[in-house]
Amino acid sequence: MDKSFYQYQQSSKKKPVIALVLGSGGARGYAHIGVIEVLEQHGIKPDFIVGTSAGSIVGSIYASGKSAEQLRQIALDMKVGDVRDFKIGMKGFFDGQKVEDYVNKQINQMPLEKMKIPMYVVATELQHGEKTIFNYGNTGQAVRASVSIPSMFIPTMIHGKEYVDGGLVSPVPVNIAKELGADVVIAVDILAQPANTETTNVWGLFNQNINIMQNKLAAEELKNADIVIQPDLREKAHIFDVKGRQDTMQAGIDAANQRIHDLEVVIASKKSPENISQHYQVQN
Repeated sequence: MDKSFYQYQQSSKKKPVIALVLGSGGARGYAHIGVIEVLEQHGIKPDFIVGTSAGSIVGSIYASGKSAEQLRQIALDMKVGDVRDFKIGMKGFFDGQKVEDYVNKQINQMPLEKMKIPMYVVATELQHGEKTIFNYGNTGQAVRASVSIPSMFIPTMIHGKEYVDGGLVSPVPVNIAKELGADVVIAVDILAQPANTETTNVWGLFNQNINIMQNKLAAEELKNADIVIQPDLREKAHIFDVKGRQDTMQAGIDAANQRIHDLEVVIASKKSPENISQHYQVQN
């Protein structure tokens, strides 16, 4: 084969559109940071990010232009009072305002439509149970909606509608990434496994109900991902335990390193037929 022709063919290939999908999972969300560290080390930058619940927090801060190293430091520096606000109401006992304020502070009040990497935040519209995708407006507010676990958090009101945790409808939002035009979907699944959840008290039973539902939903969507990264998180991470945060981030690093070669092969094998910009304005 003529070498110059081969080089032309190689250079004419369009870069595939890469989506990073960051799933829900509470304190296990620190593992997302470890995954991002590995992607960054290998020069893999997503063209857009889709995040649910914990994934929306990490994804939004990363999409604002922060590096993986900065993400790690932010995670280690976070204090209990930064995100927790106890407020008893008819629909929950956490208000969520501090989560909103914390995220907006980390990203310098950057709205979703101004993100350095296009960011899509998944939440659930409460009245009709509909999946909602936010990609413009108040970033912290969208994230607050996405993390608002029913009965724990008071629902987030946006434009006259109540929103709760996106994990109820799409805990690992692979299908959304596909619908937005991704050629390569990297899905990070950090859900707790039912077999590893204690059910000796009311709180454990509540968690188990959520885990069973979310794992069934995620299993269907993960079939459509090109690469699935599943950190080993059998040891439960605690959101306010610094040592636990480090261990959870390391689990993300280890899991990503196991799949990085496969990911590079997938990226090399695909072409991108369209440009991501045409998918940028979506809601609902």
